[in-house]
Amino acid sequence: MPREQPPLNVAVVGAGIGGLTAALALGAAGHSVTVVERRTGFSEVGAGLQISPNASRVLAGLGLAAALRRAASEPPGVTVRALGSGRRIGAVALGGRARERFGAPYYVIHRADLQTLLLDAVRARPGIRLMVGRAVTGLTETADAVTLALESGNGARGDSLSADLVLGADGLRSRIRGHLDPRPLASAGMAAWRAIVPREAVPEDLAGEATGLWLGRGRHVVHYPIHGGRDLNVVAIVPERQGDEDWGRLGEPAVLRAHFRDSAPALVELLSLPDSWLVWSLAARPVARPIARGRVALIGDAAHPVLPFLAQGAALAIEDCAVLARCLADRPVLDALAAYAGLRKRRVRRVQRAARANGRTYHAGGLTAFVRDAVMARLGPDGMRERYAWLYGWTPDA
Repeated sequence: MPREQPPLNVAVVGAGIGGLTAALALGAAGHSVTVVERRTGFSEVGAGLQISPNASRVLAGLGLAAALRRAASEPPGVTVRALGSGRRIGAVALGGRARERFGAPYYVIHRADLQTLLLDAVRARPGIRLMVGRAVTGLTETADAVTLALESGNGARGDSLSADLVLGADGLRSRIRGHLDPRPLASAGMAAWRAIVPREAVPEDLAGEATGLWLGRGRHVVHYPIHGGRDLNVVAIVPERQGDEDWGRLGEPAVLRAHFRDSAPALVELLSLPDSWLVWSLAARPVARPIARGRVALIGDAAHPVLPFLAQGAALAIEDCAVLARCLADRPVLDALAAYAGLRKRRVRRVQRAARANGRTYHAGGLTAFVRDAVMARLGPDGMRERYAWLYGWTPDA
């Protein structure tokens, strides 16, 4: 029978979705957790995100089911349209049918709303400490501990933090990842433009509860209601010749509109509504090699960034936290982190491959697009959902 391990001191670098979920999962298991965040505040830059059943069941297991129901929306499905003509291509059944099928809901939520409810839960747990305004400048590992060198926002050095293990939850440009895998980011040749518009201003055909997905050659658009249905989150993926390190930079609306000037009238009208857009250059990076080594492990985008064609970035980070907490429950630290890395590697690689394949399918033209449309129509809403049963049906016990 597995032997229960003693409580640990854990340092989590990064207070995003993954870092806060890790703190909750490990705190619930009785470990002492310190979350280190370089920012002094917790306002989350971004817009909406999707929390599929594989992630929502983990959050519910951490006691967040009621808070999620209040903050998130549960779309009845996805309506897929041709970007140029507006013709309906197909649909994906979600809502109650997905909840019944997978035992957990498929939510959409504003990123800041999810971070706020995670932060509230973290602050309510006495075994978790938040250190804000601290950037990690170095990492030293010994046989018994890991020590982080910290720098305050004003540039003052000399602060340090020692722990039994360190989790890098510091995102795509993770400093902790460099300790395990120095391979650089590569531009994906695309950018995500994000905006939020009042629902009352949205064209009537697009103002329903369903998620909208518009597919066209080399580009696509996704939109869905957030903030209790008051607003519409809009994301447009377009080609980009040169990536930009400026995360969440302002984009010129006329530049985006030029990418969609030949689109269906309702979509053109929707994309003309935002006065400003935030732009993220998409980057490609393989799964870290390794995901964990010694007393250091990575979670979320730091370990395995995934392109946004499967809406699994946040979900995979949440999955990581559940698996890591279980591995630490019955193994010594070094064995637990090695087990975590082994358990996650195969799944996250599969999700990365599926996301890349979706991107090629979404952005196809000509005969490939014709075949894509025919397959979607043949499968129908339930069949389209079942294509991802392997993804949405995942549980921490898997």
